[in-house]
Amino acid sequence: MTVHFIGAGPGAPDLITLRGQRLIEKCQVCLYAGSLVPEEIVASAPEGATVIDTAPMTLDEIIAEIQKAEAAGHDVSRVHSGDPSIYGATAEQMRRLDALGIDYDVVPGVSAYAAAAAILKTELTLPEVAQTVILTRTTMKASAMPPGEELEELGRSRATLAIHLSIRNLSYVRRALEPHYGPDCPVAVIYRATWPDELIITGTLEDIAQKVRKAKLTRTALILVGKVLNHQTFRNSALYDADHEHVLRNRKTG
Repeated sequence: MTVHFIGAGPGAPDLITLRGQRLIEKCQVCLYAGSLVPEEIVASAPEGATVIDTAPMTLDEIIAEIQKAEAAGHDVSRVHSGDPSIYGATAEQMRRLDALGIDYDVVPGVSAYAAAAAILKTELTLPEVAQTVILTRTTMKASAMPPGEELEELGRSRATLAIHLSIRNLSYVRRALEPHYGPDCPVAVIYRATWPDELIITGTLEDIAQKVRKAKLTRTALILVGKVLNHQTFRNSALYDADHEHVLRNRKTG
């Protein structure tokens, strides 16, 4: 018996991986985070399978369902939104499974930041503009940020920032980042990326909070900050440069 932690992707049912979908199709027990995973993704569970939305459940209740599946010899598809490695609350479940001696594996998924970049048709790393992407969040009710990971510190890098779980903290985001990025730095807020009601709001550090308030967004949105957004004055990479020689291509000569 194995528990398969599956990244369902950002929302669109066809953005789950083939491996993840095939595991859902064969597991007799499916536990899914219904607040962020569409029902269409778990509709492919086998006929007669136990399918449970874990959104209202506690950790103890989730583990109890997994133990029931283990006793019956049934594999479990544990379906999370996005990619399980980022803000997935999977580590605490794995720790409990380790203690119980229950086997598990992980299937990666498309993260919200990757989906947002695709929607914006934007590369998050551009030559001599930004070569680093930082995935982070801000302090909210659930937990505080560890020392040294506050936006004031991360902003010193001037890297592209993908800020999760922080749509209600936009005033703080502006205060923390303006000294490093400037008030005119581009910002994009992507609400429910790839869902039917997806919404994109673009602006700058100076005006994005006002635009988001007008749209009345309070949850399920990702904030992208960085000079790479709408940036047109970057140089071409060396990858396809005719004068750049690498192992798969010799330098072109006249």
